[in-house]
Amino acid sequence: MVQKLDVLAESASQTGGPYVHIGLIPSFAGLEGMYPEDLGKRAIEEGAQGQVITITGSVFDGTGWALRDALIESWQPDAQGRFPGQPGADPKVNGFCRFAADGQSGEYTLRTVKPGRVPLRGGGLQAPHVSLWIVARGINVGLQTRLYFEDEDNSADPLLARIEQRQRVQTLIAKRFGDGQYRFDIRLQGEGETVFLDI
Repeated sequence: MVQKLDVLAESASQTGGPYVHIGLIPSFAGLEGMYPEDLGKRAIEEGAQGQVITITGSVFDGTGWALRDALIESWQPDAQGRFPGQPGADPKVNGFCRFAADGQSGEYTLRTVKPGRVPLRGGGLQAPHVSLWIVARGINVGLQTRLYFEDEDNSADPLLARIEQRQRVQTLIAKRFGDGQYRFDIRLQGEGETVFLDI
């Protein structure tokens, strides 16, 4: 017997809660041994070409509170601007990493190589950047953004050029505070809200 579709009510939206860690990075949730290694545990392997860098930061809600349950995925090319699977790509750069904020401090850490400039189809180059996807409590749909570097020339990047409110470009720029050390905080709302992308 076929059930009438007009009698079913839509279920409520769910935010990323504790189960997102169990499903995506079980070892972080204390579930060791489910897999030999969590998918996306490292952005790079030892011997990766280019400058090894560390990016730290926090994801802040509208009240300024650092989310301690944020989960972030990163995608990026290698130091030459090549993605895994492209000819000549560095086999020691995974191009993908999955990591979480510390449960006490709310701070995340990403160890990777500084990405190279990616060629555009019609000519030109994108500025070096890392693409990020963020989920946490209160976020119904994962948020997409990018991280650029303050010590690079970002002036010709086509995405940054499309941001009409020019003061908001700074929300996508990681600040250098030491040799190979960058800080990138993500603000979900309020003053200094990070630019998010509709991808």
